[in-house]
Amino acid sequence: MLKVGLTGGIASGKSFVGEALAGYGCLLIHADELGHAALEPGGEAYEPVVQEFGREILTSDGAIDRRALAARAFADPQRLARLNALVHPAVIRREDALVAAFGAAHPGGIAVVEAAILIETGSYSRFDKLILAICTEPQQVERALRREGALESDIRARISRQMPLAGKRKFADFVIDTSGEKEDTLRQTRAVYDVLRRIQS
Repeated sequence: MLKVGLTGGIASGKSFVGEALAGYGCLLIHADELGHAALEPGGEAYEPVVQEFGREILTSDGAIDRRALAARAFADPQRLARLNALVHPAVIRREDALVAAFGAAHPGGIAVVEAAILIETGSYSRFDKLILAICTEPQQVERALRREGALESDIRARISRQMPLAGKRKFADFVIDTSGEKEDTLRQTRAVYDVLRRIQS
């Protein structure tokens, strides 16, 4: 089984690329979703994160308000690093379990893990191949603003904290430029999939 990382900056088109790869039969794992599950009451990261960031980040029903958590964590690089250190081990355990189950059922399959900061955290080294989705920064901002509750100041702050896409290129085995029409992105994605398929076979 081939294990592939899929990364890119905020709103760089990686989810669109990931869904296309899933359509070709790849297992697609969203690291964000695993992180959210780890932060739910009873999740591995729930208690450590509440202890670290305070009960003020909780909603009235005891769940972690991810927006309140982000406001505290993203304001300070050290606190963000601390949050990542609390959440990422749980995400990796869940990811490994999903990949192992998929590999047992599909030894010739391709598992794709979509995550924004694979390179920044060093996690990219855990994958056989790495795909990078890129677009222009104005497109990142425009796309991210379409999300519910998005604020341009928050988006630009997140972009500034992530490694520039140009810097990520040297880590990538494949680069998919999502700045054009969707059909062009799909064409590039299919070409990458075909190469992965040949590698796996």
